[in-house]
Amino acid sequence: MKNNEVIVHLQMRRKSYRKENTVIKGTVKASESNSFAPIRACRPSQVVSARTWLAGLLILLLGPNAFAQTDFSAFWKKFSSAVIAGEKATVAEMTKFPLSMPYGVKAVKDKEDFLRRYNEIFKGEANAAQCFRSAEPQKESARRYEVYCPFKESPDDKENAPIRFIFELTKGGWKFAGLDNINE
Repeated sequence: MKNNEVIVHLQMRRKSYRKENTVIKGTVKASESNSFAPIRACRPSQVVSARTWLAGLLILLLGPNAFAQTDFSAFWKKFSSAVIAGEKATVAEMTKFPLSMPYGVKAVKDKEDFLRRYNEIFKGEANAAQCFRSAEPQKESARRYEVYCPFKESPDDKENAPIRFIFELTKGGWKFAGLDNINE
């Protein structure tokens, strides 16, 4: 050793067809010796692969929806604001197709059909824009929320709110998934 240098010996088992142990030697100044000394002694490719492995592990821990919007309250704020403002295209992007409809009503098959039937969905039996201003979503499960609205003829009748808007957590995040009249 010369001038405060320490030789770090790091033994790593390499996966290869030879199945042999390889000793990697490197030098680290004593002033740099800390818990990261073995990392500095590794080849750069080994550090990168460790970082890649760690990033992959974090993504797995975050679950399959790591990049999806998993916070329902943030989704609800955006969705209800879009309905109140009449932003049909925004609401359509936040909708799962085909959209389930009440008994006897044909499902909404795609975005084009949704935009054509927007008033039927949000201004039909209930005035969704008015309801969503004060509605409190009810958690049915970890993957489902529901919002109940009264008939538009009796908007203050919170005790009788049979129009149900259904929201589900999908692979792409939270989506408006269905409309139902629980009295039918």
